[in-house]
Amino acid sequence: MSSGVNWWAIVLDVGVGLGVLLVGIGVLIACSAMAKTFARLNGTLDEVDRQIAALSAPVVETLAHVGGIADSADAAVARLGAVVGTLESVAGSVGNTAKLASDAVAPALVNVGSALTGITAGLKRLVSGRRGRTSDDASVAAATPSDGSIRTGV
Repeated sequence: MSSGVNWWAIVLDVGVGLGVLLVGIGVLIACSAMAKTFARLNGTLDEVDRQIAALSAPVVETLAHVGGIADSADAAVARLGAVVGTLESVAGSVGNTAKLASDAVAPALVNVGSALTGITAGLKRLVSGRRGRTSDDASVAAATPSDGSIRTGV
């Protein structure tokens, strides 16, 4: 047996060592690039924070103003809702009043019509001088009861 050196094991060990060294250097370069990128990103975010801080006061003031406008608009809508409800009830009452007035006036108009028919028939008899009943007299007699009152036709 020879006490030789196993060159394949040495080459394999050196190759693996160099591979790991190269991978480590690659990771170092990648981490360094990422550190630079994160540093630029951190500067950009600081600038954005400064700009937002400068805008926050006017935005807060505007939002408070808009909130006040929205509250007053809500109050106005609520008042308009109440007014509309009142107007609806008034319109209903006016409609009921008009119906009652119509129901009250209709019989009176029928009575006035009957009275005018009777007066017209009487004037025709007075002017024509007839004493007998005609067809106009029959309609007057039908519209006027014998007790002298006027029918309403209702």
